[in-house]
Amino acid sequence: MPDSKSGKVYRLPPPYTKPEVLVQVGDYPHSVAFRQGEILIARTEGVYHAPYTLGQSSIARDGVTLLAALPSGGGHDSRTVGVGPDGLVYVSLGIQSNCSDQFLGESYAFNERRGGVMVLHESRGKASWEPFASGLRNPVGFDWQPQTGMLYASNNGPDHLGYDQPPEYFSKLTAGSFHGMPWFQYDGKQVMRDDCVASKPPRPITDVTIPAATFPARNAPLGVTFVPKGAMDTRLEFDAVVALHGSWGTQPNGGFMGNAATRRPPKIVVVRFQNGQAQRVDDLISGFQLPDGKRWARPAGVAFGPDGALYFSSDSDTNGLFRLKRVR
Repeated sequence: MPDSKSGKVYRLPPPYTKPEVLVQVGDYPHSVAFRQGEILIARTEGVYHAPYTLGQSSIARDGVTLLAALPSGGGHDSRTVGVGPDGLVYVSLGIQSNCSDQFLGESYAFNERRGGVMVLHESRGKASWEPFASGLRNPVGFDWQPQTGMLYASNNGPDHLGYDQPPEYFSKLTAGSFHGMPWFQYDGKQVMRDDCVASKPPRPITDVTIPAATFPARNAPLGVTFVPKGAMDTRLEFDAVVALHGSWGTQPNGGFMGNAATRRPPKIVVVRFQNGQAQRVDDLISGFQLPDGKRWARPAGVAFGPDGALYFSSDSDTNGLFRLKRVR
């Protein structure tokens, strides 16, 4: 469990009430993942790794070394790492702002290759990133649907089009898929050209992949995880849990100076799946925002524990880890 502000990675042994520092690495550790005998730590400028065995209580700081450098720079500086069913390492990263001319393509300088999900290829001691899915403004959370093995990601839309546009995305990612941003926006019915970026789109509008599901604009979806078999209520198995962080945008035009009570409330939702396909979005946990707009929690990360419960983190004034017990 990383803490981006403190530069520390924590472990929480059962019953998950007392955090212990696993290692302090500094410089914005945003996420962690595991593969056999190894922990992966994603920071803004790279993915780091260290030997790790189950139950290990600490890691020496000098034992954490760079696995592969990442495009860095300010704005949307979180990096999310995951290990796919194919055993490969995947990382998501966003473009710098609303309309930054950045893209996961060879024609862009290394630090401008942002806005999507990359996959790491490791061969003979060398590691290099290749684009997997591009055209996503800020895809913070991603996970693989257990029944199909397909990759899905949340995506934060831009702020310059007001309070109601564009909707936030929950997108199905495939090798080479293009999701349009910042050159194109999906308005809930069709894909539209966004003239906020003047450069020629790297791919035509006909290549844009439509989201599998959407959330209302200005919700700031972050963490994504799928409900494994045997966890939570059986009716939720293989559905996607998404943390909606809630943005600062207020009615009527999406600016931050309006009435705080009009901000989209943080919540945790479920994207319901049937036969491996996304069908609709239902609320799972709400009530984080008070009538005056103040928020006592803002869900950020989501994960299922070995006890089958849903755990989620909050980075509001009430920082911490919360648990939703499974139903039997």
